[in-house]
Amino acid sequence: MATGAPPAGVPAGAFVANSCSVSILAGAATMCRNIKTLFNFDPPATDEEIRAASLQFVRKLSGFNSPSKANQPAFDQAVLDVAGIARTLIAGLVTTAEPRSREIEFARARARSAARFGIRR
Repeated sequence: MATGAPPAGVPAGAFVANSCSVSILAGAATMCRNIKTLFNFDPPATDEEIRAASLQFVRKLSGFNSPSKANQPAFDQAVLDVAGIARTLIAGLVTTAEPRSREIEFARARARSAARFGIRR
């Protein structure tokens, strides 16, 4: 993971959002492979972004994009638990760095993607 190892006792990825956050907010829910940092942004991470990150984390751990009916309750509870832990972590972290701009970070990610995969139309 690009963001480094989490502190002891914190699930890996609990404090990051997936690269589909923008897609999910735009209405296109897909399973993504890339996980992004949520801490130290202006404006701060929304509950929807934290939930999206939690969902991606649970999907990755379970191996299910969509769990069976028998596994749905455990899956949903795990998403809620991870989201709660992520909120606690984000609220407790401190930094002296200036908050990053979502627009600037999004533009950088788009430029990296265009350089890697070419421009999509």
